[in-house]
Amino acid sequence: MPRFVVTGGAGFLGSHLCERLLDRGDEVVALDNLVSGSVDNLERLLERRGFSFVEHDVSNYVWVPGNVDTVMHLASPASPVDFEQIPIEILKVGSLGTHNCLGLAKAKGARFFLASTSEVYGDPLVHPQPETYWGNVNPIGPRSVYDESKRFAEAMTTAYHRHHRLDVRIVRIFNTYGPWMRPDDGRVVSTFLVQALQDKPIPINGDGTQSRSFTYVDDEIDGFLALLDSDVNSPVNLGNTNEFTIAELASLVLEITGSSSELVFEPLPVDDPTQRKPDITKAQELLGWAPTVELREGLERTAAYFRTRLGL
Repeated sequence: MPRFVVTGGAGFLGSHLCERLLDRGDEVVALDNLVSGSVDNLERLLERRGFSFVEHDVSNYVWVPGNVDTVMHLASPASPVDFEQIPIEILKVGSLGTHNCLGLAKAKGARFFLASTSEVYGDPLVHPQPETYWGNVNPIGPRSVYDESKRFAEAMTTAYHRHHRLDVRIVRIFNTYGPWMRPDDGRVVSTFLVQALQDKPIPINGDGTQSRSFTYVDDEIDGFLALLDSDVNSPVNLGNTNEFTIAELASLVLEITGSSSELVFEPLPVDDPTQRKPDITKAQELLGWAPTVELREGLERTAAYFRTRLGL
């Protein structure tokens, strides 16, 4: 069976990816240092045939014995809370971690898959954002530790492709949400749902008119696998083209949860993007991929998960 190494395997997206790879008959070695991931996310996988977990920080030398067919590099804290609390670690996993994982792929003759982000576009001046857009990023702002680490990771991955002829895939992820998110990760969907389910105030940054495009995790993983099985070596946007303001998201969360939470407006964080929406023409034409889960349905599934997780 094909053997995959998934870094960040105990994280939100990583655990979903490991599960889907196992479902299709692949063998999976998950690596994670558990800074933002959790073994709880892997509890459903630990006894499954073909799965193993290794606690390791990929910012340090990475080696996996035996054959490896694909290295999928998802390791990186990715929430606004993390940007403030562990900025150096984020920069290291995007730079040193990517280099180490590329080295493993090169040594094993494996394919390399990089999980990048829509954050490479910064606060975009082009809307929606195609892969050809170079972005509008503040290189020294509070979000730069994540933005620039991912931009560097893309550059390093592309250099390995050009110089070493390594077979690579690069996905730019747009605002993905779903079960197994951390309740306290500071992302807008988890924050709104957790607060609403507990009838606590929902904090809205700015006036709520800034927009996002939210992608349910099942759709995102479908896109990962479609890209993985393609021959596309350049970056590909994977996101939902349905755009919502933050105020609209809050309203929908209140409706779905039946919450009595009040909305509390707070100052807009520095460099917080005013709008974000992917151009997915490339994914549609080259991968035959498009998201199918509407925001209401995805939020209902995610709310059910948080109810259970919070014991409500």
